[in-house]
Amino acid sequence: MAATVGTPVVVGVDGSEASLAAVDLAVRTAAERHRPLRVLHVFAWSSLDLPPEAGLRADAERLADRAAAYAHGLDPRVTVTSEAVPGTPAEILVQHSREAAVVVLGHRGRGGFASLLVGSVAAQVTAHAASPVVVARGTPRGEGPVVVGVDGSPTSAAAIRFAVEEAAWRKTNVVAVHAWAVPMSTGPADMLPLLYDPDRLAAEQERVLAESVAGLGDDHPDVHLERQLVEDNTAAALIEHSKRAQLVVVGSRGHGGFTGLLLGSVSHALLHHAECPVAVVRPPA
Repeated sequence: MAATVGTPVVVGVDGSEASLAAVDLAVRTAAERHRPLRVLHVFAWSSLDLPPEAGLRADAERLADRAAAYAHGLDPRVTVTSEAVPGTPAEILVQHSREAAVVVLGHRGRGGFASLLVGSVAAQVTAHAASPVVVARGTPRGEGPVVVGVDGSPTSAAAIRFAVEEAAWRKTNVVAVHAWAVPMSTGPADMLPLLYDPDRLAAEQERVLAESVAGLGDDHPDVHLERQLVEDNTAAALIEHSKRAQLVVVGSRGHGGFTGLLLGSVSHALLHHAECPVAVVRPPA
């Protein structure tokens, strides 16, 4: 059965191997969600000081068409369209995210997507996209859970909902991970037990985790949701889970262990070191 018409999955391509991996993931995402797929290539002739008739647009359109043909070959049931757009990659992708179910990107690229991971494109798109953004990296897996980072914030609640939906489409379970650590004391060492009771802290963190996931599986009762409370560094805990996961999902920002997630160490660590695709979900409008 062909994918139904609706809000598309958008995938950014540039002809690199990494962007083809993004197409693989985007086709799967579109097929699971019964949505069309839009293949988008962004190019900038103005920066080259060339007129449109120099052939740059034609080359860009051929690149987009080849990627669309590749996508169609992966799953003919998915309706695929392609578009080559002049402009700045991050800006154009953010614009298209307003009419997208999900935006999918490769973990690195060339041309308009050069230095995607460590440069500004990924940071800008995940910071400003209206839809969730999935970065294709690591090892694609058809088995394993969807792992989601939890911290009790509204953003992590959105991430959990996204993770549960993904698990339902993938017919797998969700592992909700809340990482925490005893705060560092700036006073005398013998004051730490008075300031921070480890047992009380652990109980409080368990409460945060339980309340964060309460009722979120009601719409998908077939999805098993497992809670894991981990006394560890947040990034390290999620990277370890990524070794066995199909997808790791995090909110774009949060509080507690996820403070400054988007531009801080956790998101950057996942984008550089996760061993499976990573989804970044922005807070609800």
